[in-house]
Amino acid sequence: MAVSAMRAIGALRVAATRAPSSLRLVRPGLVVRPASVRMFSAGASKVAKVLESELKHEEGQYEKPKEVQTFLKNSPFKLVEAEGDVNMVLERQMGEKTVRIEFQLTSPMLAEEEGEEADHESTELSISVDSKDGAGITFYCSTQAGEDHRYVIGNVKTYASAEEKDSIVSYNGPDFEDLDEKLQESLDEYLAEVGMSTEVCDFVDAMASDKEQREYVRWLKLTKKFMES
Repeated sequence: MAVSAMRAIGALRVAATRAPSSLRLVRPGLVVRPASVRMFSAGASKVAKVLESELKHEEGQYEKPKEVQTFLKNSPFKLVEAEGDVNMVLERQMGEKTVRIEFQLTSPMLAEEEGEEADHESTELSISVDSKDGAGITFYCSTQAGEDHRYVIGNVKTYASAEEKDSIVSYNGPDFEDLDEKLQESLDEYLAEVGMSTEVCDFVDAMASDKEQREYVRWLKLTKKFMES
């Protein structure tokens, strides 16, 4: 019996020495990490450090535009925006109708590619005036440099319902420049009545740029957090 037991123990020792490295026992408390994991951690740590430096620089340079603060204090419009969402809306009630000015953040790189002047970036926006039943009118515009008339009207779309407004196959209306001059003037005056102005354009341009900067800082924070996790 003693001889058989010794042979069994010897067989186990030989098997242990021949076992694959992944199955061998290690000292208690010792964690062996694959080389790929160690390399990934080192790379992520380097990225996180660079992001931290960039984040400190951007936060130190940031200052909210005066146009944004002044406009929101004195305007009947209310700003609607959400963190992580590139879309923004200025909204107000006028009797039974709702006025919405919708626009997005402005990418500095996109402006450079399109050849925009350094001191002004055009921002696309739409001004919608809707009734409670969903019928309404939308002006597709863009801001422009200047003091007297800060926006250009592209198309003017009318619709009988919210479904028609959002439909990708519905008629977008005629080009504004193709309309009769008197009709152009009257529509322009209507836009002014619902709140479209130089101050709105100044705000939209400033807010579009400010939003891009804030979302970039948020991106830095989220990326840094992920790299550190």
